[in-house]
Amino acid sequence: MRKLLAITLIAVMVLSIGLTGCGNDGGTQQPGGSSGGSSGGGEKQVLNMSVTSASGSTWEKGALYFAELVNERTDGKIQINVYPNEQLSGGNQGKGIEMLMSGATDLTYHSNIIYSIMDERFGVISLPFLFSSTDDVDAALAGAGGEAINEILLEKNVVGLGFGENGYRQITTNTGPIESLEDMKGLKIRIPGMKMYTSLFRALGADPLTMNFAEVFTSLQQGTIDGQENPIDTIYTSKIHEVQKYMTMWDYSYDALILGINKDLFESFDAETQQIFRDAGKEACEYQVKVNRELAEEQIEEFKAGGMQINVLSEEAKAPFREAVQPVYEEYEPIMGADLIDLFRGN
Repeated sequence: MRKLLAITLIAVMVLSIGLTGCGNDGGTQQPGGSSGGSSGGGEKQVLNMSVTSASGSTWEKGALYFAELVNERTDGKIQINVYPNEQLSGGNQGKGIEMLMSGATDLTYHSNIIYSIMDERFGVISLPFLFSSTDDVDAALAGAGGEAINEILLEKNVVGLGFGENGYRQITTNTGPIESLEDMKGLKIRIPGMKMYTSLFRALGADPLTMNFAEVFTSLQQGTIDGQENPIDTIYTSKIHEVQKYMTMWDYSYDALILGINKDLFESFDAETQQIFRDAGKEACEYQVKVNRELAEEQIEEFKAGGMQINVLSEEAKAPFREAVQPVYEEYEPIMGADLIDLFRGN
């Protein structure tokens, strides 16, 4: 009996040692990615990045360039798969940001307008007629304004890696060009799901409607809505110019892109890898902004060639619109904060 007990104890000890020695030697599982050490010293790690706009857009071009830079600078240890058309969230942009915050998605390129669904302070960048030029935009985002947005991102468990550009938002219609406030009265205009835009278009006398962007083309085609507003590249890649006769360029609101990475994931990497992400993000966003601005001129010429009438409002013509939307500032200053707004005004 004693001999049997001794043999049993020896067997248990051997098994225990064997299990300890066969522990997970493939590295820890990172949020949203494959196994690999946080220092990038082990296996390849695959991350997923969501992009809202269609394949071929400047958003996707910027995201792909970012993925290329990260892969190259980590010697192939980090691979980023880019999914356009909001594939990872089933077309729901708000859900796309929620997935980034929770870590279900690793990285995204989302508009600040969509972020404002989570926190209305993100809408500060898109306040009406806030900027006089893209130079003003660039200075604000590269300075104290951009730093403030990055601090708010951290509150949402997101690290901002750079600011891209959707661009100034223009308005398209089938009813005629928008040349005065009178032309806005009663127009059914599709807008993004941001409360500030609802207040803005009501102040201009229009009838703003929110709907999934995937429904916009058909709604314009069928005449369910009179028009919509978006930056040039979105109008182009979504083929909205094919079902709209007029576009008014009034630069009424700026739309920035935020290249964000889940904060928990970011902090799982060592300092060297974190810096690679930051540098690649900055370079990719600069590239995307450059491409976006260059392409806009070519796209407008294609609009004209296709028969679309382009109407450019002068600063004098914009004055009544500026005056009409002042109540928007009065409504949103307590929500966004006067100090935050002033950072973007350059005050």
